[in-house]
Amino acid sequence: MHFVLVGGSDATDVLAAEAERIVPPALDALVARGIAPSTTEVSITLVDDAQIRQLNNQFRGKDSATDVLSFSQLEGEQSARDLLPAGVPVPLGDIVINVPRMREQAVEYGHSEAREFGYLLVHGLLHLLGFDHEAPEDAAAMRAAEEDVLAAAGLTRDAEPK
Repeated sequence: MHFVLVGGSDATDVLAAEAERIVPPALDALVARGIAPSTTEVSITLVDDAQIRQLNNQFRGKDSATDVLSFSQLEGEQSARDLLPAGVPVPLGDIVINVPRMREQAVEYGHSEAREFGYLLVHGLLHLLGFDHEAPEDAAAMRAAEEDVLAAAGLTRDAEPK
């Protein structure tokens, strides 16, 4: 079971419903691969350029807007996964998505907003679970996992509306 919490200044009922549709099967795919715990909680905050720029500056020292940020609860010497009793949902952390940037990127990359939103959600989930893309081999592993998980959530490129 997975709990998805959606909020933020740019949250809409449509995006909240999309997140609730995409995240559970994405997490199920990650559970099947042994990457995610079987019961989880993830928080998704939908914001604009100014808000994500402020967060990016505050937490990463980068004074610029970005498309997605992830703040994992599984990092550190004792993570939430280690401290909770069995069966309690593991709080994976927070994913912050820049909605205006998501919409721009959908146009730029020539696919639907649903696909871009799903991609940013999955990208954020993988970061919460310890993936990164700094080294080329890590980037390749992350990209492969993204495509597998997007397919599990029904968001393959060939499933795009024509």
